[in-house]
Parts: sequence; structure tokens; C-alpha cells
Amino acid sequence: MAWNPAYGAERIYLSYGAFERSIPIENLETYAREGRITGDLRSYSRYFSDQQLAQLRAGLRTRISLDPVTVSQFLYSPIGEQLLQRLGKIIRTPSRQSGFYAIRSALILAANEPEGLTALNVLHQFPTQGIRVELTQALTILREVERLVEKTEVAVSALRNQSQVSTGIRPETDSQLHRMQFRGPFSWQKETLKFEDSSRVRLELSGKPRTFLADIYLPKAEPRPLPIIVFSHGLGSDRLTYAYLAEHLASHGFVVAVPEHLGSGAGQLVALLNGQASEVAEPTEFIDRPLDVKFLLDELERRSQSDPIYFNRLNLRQVGVIGHSFGGYTALALAGAKLNFEQLQRDCGDNLDRTLNVSLLLQCRALTLPKRNYALSDPRVKAAIAINPIDSSVFGQPGLSQIKIPTMLIAGSADTVAPALPEQIEPFTWLTNPQKYLVVIEGGTHFSTTGETSLSTGVLPVPPVLIGQATGLARRYLNALSVTFSKTYVTGQKDYARYLSPNYTTAISQEPLRLSIRQALTPVELQTLLDGDVSFQN
Repeated sequence: MAWNPAYGAERIYLSYGAFERSIPIENLETYAREGRITGDLRSYSRYFSDQQLAQLRAGLRTRISLDPVTVSQFLYSPIGEQLLQRLGKIIRTPSRQSGFYAIRSALILAANEPEGLTALNVLHQFPTQGIRVELTQALTILREVERLVEKTEVAVSALRNQSQVSTGIRPETDSQLHRMQFRGPFSWQKETLKFEDSSRVRLELSGKPRTFLADIYLPKAEPRPLPIIVFSHGLGSDRLTYAYLAEHLASHGFVVAVPEHLGSGAGQLVALLNGQASEVAEPTEFIDRPLDVKFLLDELERRSQSDPIYFNRLNLRQVGVIGHSFGGYTALALAGAKLNFEQLQRDCGDNLDRTLNVSLLLQCRALTLPKRNYALSDPRVKAAIAINPIDSSVFGQPGLSQIKIPTMLIAGSADTVAPALPEQIEPFTWLTNPQKYLVVIEGGTHFSTTGETSLSTGVLPVPPVLIGQATGLARRYLNALSVTFSKTYVTGQKDYARYLSPNYTTAISQEPLRLSIRQALTPVELQTLLDGDVSFQN
């Protein structure tokens, strides 16, 4: 579609205090479509490298495959509106009013264009003659991004260097070393069960109980009680998102149970997009998710005593929990972390509009819950792994310090959803249990370990730029770490503990995603790392 000045904005105004310059959108259109730099764009192009100009052209033309209904429903949700409020302080109308409503309108209308949702089409649909970009605000955010990236790189690099401690593992002679990355000796059968918790009546659903499905992976081993791993999926995902990990753990002798969380899974996202829900996740999910797992374990315990399929097959004294993102929160809550409304109150005020931590938009929704001392932990859970968890404000230091069981936090240094430094690295220093591990996948994103099929076929397919590279390698890391940690702390096979070490992660680490692990780090030591003194030892 050719640019039409009567159809959308004509110029972009770049404001920096009293200084102001503008670029005709027609110049951007020509450059994006033909690669020619014309008009006023020439005077600005000399400030950019050829690579940056190429990135600009690609960014203007890149299509995001979302229909207008999907875009609309998300932007009218509380989290969507919070994002618009943040953008509206940078992108404004010519009269310097917030761009909140103009941006929302432009995004929805652009998604309805034949060429789809692109930056160019958003400019075409902007409902004012000009778009004012407040460079002061934009540069402030850019500097904050740069500082966060720099601090994360410093911390990750220092942690890697400090983790190079010999533990006696000889990769060239250890037959177990690589075995845990690949399928184990057991085949398995899979059964999907429906659970109905009548103790949690959903008033908004006409008095119906909490109902959810769960996939159970049962190894075909000798009839004996087997350890159990429960996996909790992330926001907008489902019980198939990490099916590869469930199968891997089952092949190594674990019964794996994967519940689908009703109010924060793929079904909830579909309901939002269909206009049947107003939230990406119901705030009550901060309570209901852990209660789903507790109820699931209760039901498995009952079935182990009466159901022929499960009779004498489930060991409810050996239970581990693993979760990703919102599921990471779930795992930590079950492990003993306490909700921290005081911390949320401090973090979710006026500064929320300026935060770079997108996960806070979800964490702050917990403030709408009644302020109670919720009992979310389960004594049957003996160990927990949280992958890219959200936890910094919803738990904070007081909440996370309540965890008394072995815990592993897994971070991706390139995670833009739940950034590694505020959401995993610093929270790791708040854990007081000595049996704790911090694993960092350098270059890993929020979605690096997500199942390959789910990334491309989910309700909202994840853009490749957010997925990152070498996802197969990241999944292999998770396979190995999950088996090793679960063997050590769920089944009590202490000889596996030596694989939770720097030598092990170094032995399986490959480019482009380097892997490191650390077991001890205090808040003072982390600050020392960030200040540049890395002389202390692990």
C-alpha cells in the first residue's frame, strides 16, 4: 500500500527539550520499500551505520502475524493497558498528549491491513497528522536498558569465572555424563485425567468447581512406587508445551504429572481473544496454580490406593516440582515461598511505568487479591526447579527466604520477559537453604527451553527474535539438569550430586549457549561482582 498523507500521520517529530526535528513518513516509506534514502532522511542517515540502517528498514517492514481481534483483546486487558500507558509517555500526539489511545487505535487498524501488522502500517493508521517522540523519555529508557544489559553481562561473566572450580569429574571417562541429556531406559504410557476440585467454587463461572486436565506419564517399570515430578506451565501455555521434558523424565523412571492451569493457560488466552475474558491471567491464579498441584497430588495419592493403573506405582514421599515462568512462581510457592504484599505495594506504584522488567506487570496483578497469609506450600514436595521464574516482587527477599528445600533457579542471560538479574540472579542470593543452585544459560531467552512445536503452533506464536538461537541445545541442558537434580534431591541418590557442579556444566556446555552453575552467592557478593571485584571464591 502506497503512503497517503490523508490516511495517517504525515511526519514524525523528534523532541528533546526545546529542540525539535521532524522526518516525513513518506521518506521512511520510500526507504522501507525501495531502499532509497530520500528527503530529510538523508540528513539523519549519516548518524547511523549501514547495519543500523538495514535494521531500521527490516524493522519497518517486518510483519507480526496477529489479527485485529487478537490485538484488540490484548490491548484492552489490564496488562495491555499498562503497556500502552508506558508507550504513551514516549509516543505522543502533536499537542503532547499521551499517545495511549492513538497507539491502541493504530495497532488494531494496522493488524486489519492486507499486509498485516507492520511498523509502517501503524504509522499509516496513526489517527493524528503527526507523531511526537519524546527523546528525553526514550533515551532515559535506552540508558536504563544499557545499564541492565551491562550489569547482567558483568554478573554472568563473573559468575562463570568464579564457577571454574575442580570437582574431580573426568568427562572423558564418566559414562553417565552425557547419558542424562538423552532418553533413559524406560518407555511410558500417557493418560489424560480430569480433576474437579469442588472446594474451590468459581463464583464467576456460575458456581462451578475448579476443573482442569492433567497428563500423567507413567514409566513401564517393575511394579513399585516411583518418584513423581509435577510440571507447571507458563502464562498462555498448556500441558503440551514441555511434553519433551515430561517424556525425558519418564524415560528416566519418574512419574510425571502436567496439569493445565485453568485461568492462566492457553484456554484463558483464547477466551481473552474471543472476548470471553478480560485478563491474560486471572489474579486468583497466584493462589489457584499451587492449589491445582496440591489437589493433583491429593488425587494421585487416592488413586495410588484404589486405581489398578496407579496402585503401588506412586511414591508420594518423593515429589519434585518444576515450572517455567509463571510456572516457576508456582514451583517456588509450593516449595515454601510466601506472597509479599508489602514488597508488591512498593514496586507497583508510580515507578511501574518506567520499569524494564515486563514480568512486574503480571506480578503486580497479585495486589488485587485479599491480603491474607495463604498456605500454598506442600510438605510432599522435596525439591523444586524454577525456569525463568517471576519472583522478585511477588515474593521478594522475605518470601523467598522461607524456602527450606533444595531449589534450582535457571536463568537466560538474554531473557527480556523475566530479566535474569532482577528475577533470578538477585533472588538466588535471597535463598537461605544451602542446597541451592543458580544455572545461567548465556544467550538464553525466556523461551529457549520451550518445546519446539508449542513455539510455532501456540495461540500466539512466539516471534523468532524472542525465541533466540540453539533452542535444541537449551532443551538438552534442561533435560540433563532436571534428571540430575531430581535424582539427587527427589530420590535421594546423592552420588548424582557431583554432576551439579561447574565441571559438569562445562563438560556439556557448547556454543552459542554457554552453561554455568553456582551454589553459593550472597547479596553482598553479588554487589561486589557488579562493582567489579571478583576476587572471592565459590
